[in-house]
Amino acid sequence: MGEDRTRMHVGGASPYDVVVGHGVLDEVSVALGPDVRRVAVCHPESLTDLADQVVAGLGDVELLAIRLPDGEAAKTAQVAAEAWEQLGQAGFTRSDAVVTVGGGATTDVGGFIAATWLRGVRVVHVPTTLLGMVDAAVGGKTGINTSAGKNLVGSFHEPAGVLCDLDLLVTLPEAELVAGLGEVVKCGFVADPEILRIVESDPTAVLDPASPELREVIERAIQVKVDVVVGDLKETGGADGHPGREVLNYGHTMAHAVEKGTGYRVRHGEAVALGMVYVAELARLAGRLDDATAARHAEVLASVGLPVALHDQLSDELPFEDVLATMRVDKKSRGSMLRFVVLDGLARPAVLADPSEDHLRAAYDVLRGVSR
Repeated sequence: MGEDRTRMHVGGASPYDVVVGHGVLDEVSVALGPDVRRVAVCHPESLTDLADQVVAGLGDVELLAIRLPDGEAAKTAQVAAEAWEQLGQAGFTRSDAVVTVGGGATTDVGGFIAATWLRGVRVVHVPTTLLGMVDAAVGGKTGINTSAGKNLVGSFHEPAGVLCDLDLLVTLPEAELVAGLGEVVKCGFVADPEILRIVESDPTAVLDPASPELREVIERAIQVKVDVVVGDLKETGGADGHPGREVLNYGHTMAHAVEKGTGYRVRHGEAVALGMVYVAELARLAGRLDDATAARHAEVLASVGLPVALHDQLSDELPFEDVLATMRVDKKSRGSMLRFVVLDGLARPAVLADPSEDHLRAAYDVLRGVSR
């Protein structure tokens, strides 16, 4: 195995490693362990060749290909049910395992399939996108969507390993790389301002898949997530008023409303960028966040090409009343009370409960580019 590998250990009841580096796919068998005899490989049709490459070194292991639709279309109960049927027909037992190869949607639904088959079988994630590496694949959250919203059905099921092969980013479309930076920047605002400094120092460097700057912000973002999930795996809350795992949903309440309202045409990282601009303004209006830090959100995000306002078409598609209704069924809501993760200052996350509708609407106007 190569020397240029960073290992981040995720402790807890089901410990595992996140491995970051170039050419790390040879560790799939290590993460699976020696006793697995059948492996179901969940992947989009478009990544069939890569999925074959990922499992090529597994020796005598019996392989079952579970081909998924691309993107969010994979995250449905029907897709999961079809996968369960395949596992049943193949005679999958608790000693067998799942490997996911794909972006965040693939790891979400593949993890959910693994979590629910026989109440949980081993799963190894091989994220192929920046978003998958820094967000979806780490931390054990799995989920599928319903007509009411995103990720409303799911479970916590920690992987046996996560392998982030940076070589896979070289062929990633630039739009997908940019979108993934939304989650990276999020980690900078909620926990590690050094990420923001690196991005602000040279925004073009983090857009280069081979740059040391991109690798550093990837590793820093993963470490932020590792630290959070070790302290609060099942989102029960942190100590001393810290939101705990909810902090990883910074910007996501609005983001999920944008995704749902546009039929998931907006990439997740792009929606998160819009959501962070929104929640920063909401915190500013509530007197929780200073003007400069609120404005910094749009400045950093725009510097790497992420959207910071709804263009006219999206604004027309997303009337405030519809967005508000979707946000009310967000997982962080309690009864009829909306709750948002906000900042009381840089890397000082907290919860804003039950903001006024005037502030909710005024922040949305800013997101629409109407006023500030």
